[in-house]
Amino acid sequence: MKSIIIGTGSYIPKIIKKNSDFMNQDFYSEKKESIPSSNKIIIEKFKGITGIEERRYLEPELQNSDAGTIAAKKAIEDANINPEEIDQIIYSHNFGDIRSGDTQSDMLPSLASRVKHLLKIKNPNCVAYDMIFGCPGWIQSLIQADNFIKSGTAKICLVISGETLSRVIDPHDRDSMIYSDGAGACILKKGNDDTKGILSYAAQSFTYDESNYLFFGESNKIISNINTRYIKMYGRKIYEFALNNVPNAMKTAVGKSGVPIEKIKKILIHQANEKMDEAIIKRFYGLYELDVPENIMPMSIQNLGNSSVATVSTLLDLILKNNLGSHEINKGDAIILASVGAGMNINAIVYQY
Repeated sequence: MKSIIIGTGSYIPKIIKKNSDFMNQDFYSEKKESIPSSNKIIIEKFKGITGIEERRYLEPELQNSDAGTIAAKKAIEDANINPEEIDQIIYSHNFGDIRSGDTQSDMLPSLASRVKHLLKIKNPNCVAYDMIFGCPGWIQSLIQADNFIKSGTAKICLVISGETLSRVIDPHDRDSMIYSDGAGACILKKGNDDTKGILSYAAQSFTYDESNYLFFGESNKIISNINTRYIKMYGRKIYEFALNNVPNAMKTAVGKSGVPIEKIKKILIHQANEKMDEAIIKRFYGLYELDVPENIMPMSIQNLGNSSVATVSTLLDLILKNNLGSHEINKGDAIILASVGAGMNINAIVYQY
């Protein structure tokens, strides 16, 4: 039997950071030189490439695990299950808990253990652990949970994703405008219908030349605290890597599923960059010599930014709760979940509702 999603939840932070809020930012290049272009031009070019108009930042009194707990509670309520029935809690993230105004990452105990504690689950056989897999972490956690369910060692899994990238960004780096915060969760359970649920997946890790495309580095501006490190990336290399590899992984997953490409109703792809995502989908359908179907790719990046592991999980929850415009997922629909990120890692799932 297939593993099915029986409940979803998400937490969208309340603090809205608009593009105009960066108008007085001091931006510097990788060479630590002041950028000659005005911030107005920098922001206009940024929006034209990424599609981002605003993003969400987590409230100061909350941490990553708090947001994940809120999303988890919503998923548990949506699934209408007893939390004590959960066999595994998997939390995908990259930087752990970081207090507002601090730069130190805290992952002891694991975020999954913290969520289990906050949910007040007493069952010691509910195993809680974290997944560190870059932006594709939530999809990889689904793949892992699915395999445990198929093996018979778990029946119900709580799969969470959450990140607070606003607390690891270099304010003097233009790329800092991409990142945001958020959390999503779902309940995965063994189904009783072999035609529904996770049909197939594909996953790859490219590390020979690509492992450091995303990394921790020093600020673009010469500052006194040179020991502080921030999230950094080689944007052009990531764009080319994603375009050359993600469509192939998606096609592999579709091929394994047995679902004709024409039957795919939605593709929920990691909300990294609007132009990049559009190029990936175009390249993907090009592999079948087809045009991109209308309304196939829901987007949330315009208003929510790039929240890393949380983009696909929150996107799914928004659609299922009818909170993303005209986008909807109905019974019988086959969809693709896909992501790419630090590692460099790639994965894709074909799921049948």
